[in-house]
Amino acid sequence: MKKSFPASELIINSDGSCFHLHLRPEQLADRVVLVGDPARVNTVANHFDSIECEVQSREFHTITGTYKGKRITCQSHGIGCDNIDIVMNELDTLANIDYSTRTEFDEHRTLTCVRIGTCGGLQPFTPTGCFVASVKSIGFDGLLNFYADRNKVCDLDLEEAFKKHMDWNPIKGAPYVSVADADLINQIAKDDMVRGYTISCGGFYGPQGRVLRADIADPRQNEKVESFEYDGMRVCNFEMESSALAGLASLLGHRAMTCCMVIANRYAKEMNTEYKNSIDTLIEKVLDRI
Repeated sequence: MKKSFPASELIINSDGSCFHLHLRPEQLADRVVLVGDPARVNTVANHFDSIECEVQSREFHTITGTYKGKRITCQSHGIGCDNIDIVMNELDTLANIDYSTRTEFDEHRTLTCVRIGTCGGLQPFTPTGCFVASVKSIGFDGLLNFYADRNKVCDLDLEEAFKKHMDWNPIKGAPYVSVADADLINQIAKDDMVRGYTISCGGFYGPQGRVLRADIADPRQNEKVESFEYDGMRVCNFEMESSALAGLASLLGHRAMTCCMVIANRYAKEMNTEYKNSIDTLIEKVLDRI
């Protein structure tokens, strides 16, 4: 028997679009470029050869068009893993649920999702301006822990090694380690992006070890993160979305990864506030390779 979704769970607007994104199923391409800033959707779409549709609702801005013969949707998600929970689930409903009957399609449709973001580098080999591909992401946010099959899509050994290294305080909630699609990493990162682990934080200040007027619980947090090594790989960067994206995509049967441009190097205490002029290079790489 097909699974059926009641109106309180699958919320469909009166125009036949999903609740938050306001997209209709026919407006979604199989290739999805995700960005945090709604304004960056226009930056991506400026490379398109043609525009099919544009929709905007709150921080969720969408443009679907074509680039060199490829149909691509560019979708903004705002800041944080909580927003990724909304975006990834709603994109999946558009692809895999019949809105007219509220039941799953017989055949699964797989989306290919690449998030283009910015991040803080944590190593000497991640200077400002370099591109980092998140092979595995350590989620400080706890989002995936609310899903039943999280253990099936997480690297449990890496989780335990990380908690031991950090002397993890359980009051923070359990970190999880989600895994990006390996083939997609090779397809997008090629040989000109740094590959490594990423930490997705539940905030920009305290969770990333920034100290302003409020002290943080573990003053040595970043020092311990920077020294962590597992299976020959280091933690390269902090950002705020990659763990939820890779984890939810895996749970829902989609391919996903995150690649970021380093705009701050926490190790060297450097910051580039003029990054918007240079991130276009990363956008072009992703559009060519997706």
